[in-house]
Amino acid sequence: MEGVVEKPDVIGALFGQTEGLFGPELDLRELQKSGRIGRIEISLESKQDKTTGKIDIPTSLDRVSTAIIAASIESINRVGPCKAAVILNKIEDIRDARRRIIIDRAKVVLRKWTVETMPGTNEIFREVSEMLRLARVEKFGPEGLTAGPEISTAKKILVVEGRADVINLLRAGIQNTIAVEGAKIPQSIIKICREREATAFLDGDRGGDLILKELQQVTTIKYVARAPRGKEVEDLTFKEIEKALKDRVPLEKFKVKKERRKKLVPKQIVETAKELSGTLEAVLLNKEMKHVGRMPVRELAEKLQKMKDIDTVVFDGVITQRLVDIAAKRNINYLVAARVSTAMKQPLKVKLITFEEIQA
Repeated sequence: MEGVVEKPDVIGALFGQTEGLFGPELDLRELQKSGRIGRIEISLESKQDKTTGKIDIPTSLDRVSTAIIAASIESINRVGPCKAAVILNKIEDIRDARRRIIIDRAKVVLRKWTVETMPGTNEIFREVSEMLRLARVEKFGPEGLTAGPEISTAKKILVVEGRADVINLLRAGIQNTIAVEGAKIPQSIIKICREREATAFLDGDRGGDLILKELQQVTTIKYVARAPRGKEVEDLTFKEIEKALKDRVPLEKFKVKKERRKKLVPKQIVETAKELSGTLEAVLLNKEMKHVGRMPVRELAEKLQKMKDIDTVVFDGVITQRLVDIAAKRNINYLVAARVSTAMKQPLKVKLITFEEIQA
C-alpha cells in the first residue's frame, strides 16, 4: 500500500469493498455474525511511506464459498486514501493437518494395544484346549441323556429335544443343556426341572409343540423359548439362538397365548373385520353393534380420546399400549385388529382380539 494506513482502515476496506458483491450468503459481515467467519487477524508494518501486512481470515465455509471470498478480497484496490493490492498467499485446510496428527497417534495407540494384548503361545494353547473341553457332551442320569458339561452344577438349565441340539448349543458356548431324546419325558428330566430353573428350548414345528405339551403335564419348567417357525434348534446360528433365548416367555404367559385361538363375537364384528382387511381404516361400534364412525387408522388414537359411548373398535392395524390405555379410559370393551404388539401389558378391562381369532 502506498502510504501509511492502520488496522481500522484495512477492516473498513475488507467489509466495504466486498459488501453486496454476491448477496447476503457471502457477505463478510453476515458470515461473521453467524460464526461462519472467525476473528480477522491483521498485522501491518510501515516503512518509507509504504505499508505491508498480512490478513488471516479463518472460515468454516465449504471450499467453493471460501474460494469466492478469497477472490473477492483480492479485488480490493484501495485502503483508506491509499492505493492497495491484496495478493492471496495461501488457503489451508487445518482439518487435514489435524487429521494427520490423529491418524499418526492412532497408529501408535494401535501398535501399543496390539503388543500388550497379543496372547502368548501358552495362553493360545490353553484357550484352544478349553474349547475342545467345552465341545464334549456328557451323559446324565440312569437313562444316559445327552447333556452339556455344566448340567450337574448349573442352577439354570435348558431342556432341548435331541443330541444335535445340545451339540449346536455347545458350539455357541451354552453348556447347561440336557436333551429329552424322545416323546416320553424321562424321570431325570422331571427331577432336574423340579430342582432347577428350567427353560424349554424347542424346535419351531409340530414336534416342538407336542414335546412342550408333554413337558407342561409332567414337569415344572418355568420358561419357554422356541426356534423360529419351521426351524430346528440344531440348525440355528449363534444370533438366532441368542434372540430365541432373549425372547423366552414365562410358561403361564405362553399358555395364555396358545389358548387365545378362536373367540366368539357378534357377526357384525366378523363382517367389519373382513371389510377392513387391507384398508388401514378403523370402524367404531356402539353396544348395539351399529357403526358410529369410520376413519384412517393413523387418526384413531387422537379421535378416540374425544368420543363417547364406543363399545368396540375394529381396525386394520396393530393394537398398541397407547390404544389400550385410551380404550380403558373411554370404557371401551373390545379392541379388534390385525395383530397385537408384542410389548404389551395385559389389560384388565379391555379385551384384545386379532382378526385370526374371531369366530361368529
